Amino acid sequence: MHTKKLKTKFGYFSDDDKEYVITRPDTPRPWVNVISNGDYGLVISQTGSGYSWRTHAGLNRLTRWEQDLIKDEWGKYIYIRDEESGKFWSAGWKPVCAEPEEYRCRHGVGYSQIESLNRGIRSSLLVFVPNNDPLEVWKLTLKNEGISERRLRLFTYFEWGLGAAPDWHREFHKCFINTRYDESHNAMFAAKRLWEVPTENGHWNMDWPYIAFHSSDVRPSGHDGDKESFLGMYRELSRPLAVESGNSGKRTGNSLDPIGSLAVDVELHPGEEKTICFTLGAADNQREAMRLIAKYQSTENVDNALDEVKARWRRLLSTVEVKTPDEAMNTMLNIWLKYQAISGRLWGRTAYYQTGGALGYRDQLQDSQIFLPIDSEQTKQQILLHARHQNKDGTVYHWWHPITELGLSTNMSDDLLWLPYLVNSYIQETNDRSILKCKEPFLDDSKPVSLLEHCNRAIDRVLSRFSKHGLPLIGAGDWNDGLSAVGLKWKGESVWLGHFLYKILNDHAAILQADGHKKLASLYLKRARGLRQALNKHAWDGGWYWSATKDSGEKIGSRSNKDGKIHLNAQTWSVIAGVADEKRSKQVMDVVEKQLEKKAGPLLLFPAYKIPDEKIGYLTRYSAGMRENGGVYTHAATWAVIAEAMLGRSEAAYRMFSKINPINRAMNPDEYVAEPYVTAGNIDGPESPFYGRGGWTWYSGSATWLFKAGLDYILGIRPTIDGLVIDPHIPSEWEGYKVSRRFRGSNLDIEVKNLGRVCHGVFEVEIDGKPAKGVRVVNEGVLVPPFTDGKPHKIDVVLDKSSSSKKRSLK
Repeated sequence: MHTKKLKTKFGYFSDDDKEYVITRPDTPRPWVNVISNGDYGLVISQTGSGYSWRTHAGLNRLTRWEQDLIKDEWGKYIYIRDEESGKFWSAGWKPVCAEPEEYRCRHGVGYSQIESLNRGIRSSLLVFVPNNDPLEVWKLTLKNEGISERRLRLFTYFEWGLGAAPDWHREFHKCFINTRYDESHNAMFAAKRLWEVPTENGHWNMDWPYIAFHSSDVRPSGHDGDKESFLGMYRELSRPLAVESGNSGKRTGNSLDPIGSLAVDVELHPGEEKTICFTLGAADNQREAMRLIAKYQSTENVDNALDEVKARWRRLLSTVEVKTPDEAMNTMLNIWLKYQAISGRLWGRTAYYQTGGALGYRDQLQDSQIFLPIDSEQTKQQILLHARHQNKDGTVYHWWHPITELGLSTNMSDDLLWLPYLVNSYIQETNDRSILKCKEPFLDDSKPVSLLEHCNRAIDRVLSRFSKHGLPLIGAGDWNDGLSAVGLKWKGESVWLGHFLYKILNDHAAILQADGHKKLASLYLKRARGLRQALNKHAWDGGWYWSATKDSGEKIGSRSNKDGKIHLNAQTWSVIAGVADEKRSKQVMDVVEKQLEKKAGPLLLFPAYKIPDEKIGYLTRYSAGMRENGGVYTHAATWAVIAEAMLGRSEAAYRMFSKINPINRAMNPDEYVAEPYVTAGNIDGPESPFYGRGGWTWYSGSATWLFKAGLDYILGIRPTIDGLVIDPHIPSEWEGYKVSRRFRGSNLDIEVKNLGRVCHGVFEVEIDGKPAKGVRVVNEGVLVPPFTDGKPHKIDVVLDKSSSSKKRSLK
């Protein structure tokens, strides 16, 4: 029996949660899927629009696309023409926008499938990227639902980009693209004699080093490489001349406005079904292109490749699974947060609201936390990659481009600290201290040093940039890029950075002590104590921590301010890092709940800035209530969930998690407008005329952090060097929940029973049916030592009242 889980008027989740089924094409905004194998990728919307790239969506775009979320009319399309009547439609809704009798778009894990019924022809367009090949497959299945024979002609269509995007100077770039048709391979090829990627010397007089191809497994009856002959002058994509007339122009070569188009004829008897497979890709050379074309002209190979894609994602998604009374939480934690972080953020690094392709130093380091309980080796490799993008003075690129390796050096003050933060997170998960001895070079020095030394240099650099108050300097911005002008003269201070640094100093000192570096560990602990004292002395504003000072010394995020009176990060991280004592921790989170928490979660700041302030930064130039200026910035909002759970405020933690959860937000789709299955980067706040509107989906660091907030802090299953902590902070009405998680070679099935209908407080633990031995009480939970036998184990946990009886039970 198929149920329509978490249904709205625009769609629902499949039974296994691995598909979101969109039931009509006119969603409030384009709802997309980001599909990538780590090198090649594509974005496809529910209308069939989107774009493709290899390695870098900004520097190596295969197909042209312009950002227009209202029209959504740039993409790779298949027109379907009835040869008898001359009527035509498209396999997706765009670009013809014919009114279908039925329409479904299934965005799945690693694929999308658009199904429709038009004029008696049922079509299914399945699009995916194979695991290890630089191409995409379009598997189009057509079925004649009528009683008469049908003759159809298919026309594919897209515009070649072949380089940096956006391709705004088309009249220039089209001069360098050459297309040709190869009848013997059912394929069109495209090459470009210019690649405008940035280089160190500014020189870009080079060939595009790939060969692009578009092929069919059926012999085409026509082809075209010229936009003018296909579309016709002054016409629209909804009615191309070639499709209206039924004839391809068969023009290829140079000096055209280059497109890719193949025409394929299909005859269908009543009830008959046929499948045609197209490919689009970018090979390293002509020989590889020929091999790939031949491989995917076999339907068997196509089906096998899709099976391999699904199997890969099953492996990636199955190492952590939860079952709670909250279906929306289950769906996000089990499938979509992991998928978004891996396919969208780590592999694709692009989407619809923001196209990209670069690697952000802080961004992808944080994203890589998603791999810790999945495949920690991937996190390790990400850490080592980022270590190679550090200078020997400890500073780092803010971001850099794969392919060219050119990056942007800035005065952002937090980027470099995410390296030791992630190293600590990796060791907490794996207890693999050998990573500290891995040697990597610097950007400006090819002599490799240990990862431990890379971390030390990052910390030392930040410690060298302190104010007279003993607070770290903010430079061109801390984690909040929008504070872009606060400390350009290196006089402004950051309270959030102080909290963050305090945690890193303590965590890294523990690593140093265990590694025998006691003198440096002692120094870092001394600096940590001084920093905590300075934060509580100078940064306390009477009811909360102010956020930063300008170069002039003027405070922001302070009671003395009219706008931006309170900032979220300075409060949440005082709790997460342990800077605030118990009294102040409760006080700041009370303020967060009263002043910042709104219907869509906690705002980044409040009230929003109404007048741009050139001494604060660009966030003051956003409209009030939008993005960082008084909106819910989802990445930061997840930290509020963690802080509430750490304080034992379980109901508040779960409430905030539920408010952020996109499934819940999208139950009112006309207000939220964004996709229900991935996190939004931001949600408009109460000072916006579009209060509750989501935006900037997919390309958001919030996916990994919401996963951690849910699994590590609400469900309370989190790793430490000494073992796995089980410290639930759940709604009191829950009867319990289950978590399966792989930890240090053992598969653990954890079942929590809430017999006392409490929010937290572990009363009893059994392992494999016997009273647990060796567990330790940790706060309101327990720490279970790691298993060394590599075998599966069952852990049963009972929550109940009374901490004293709990301690007796666990002795």
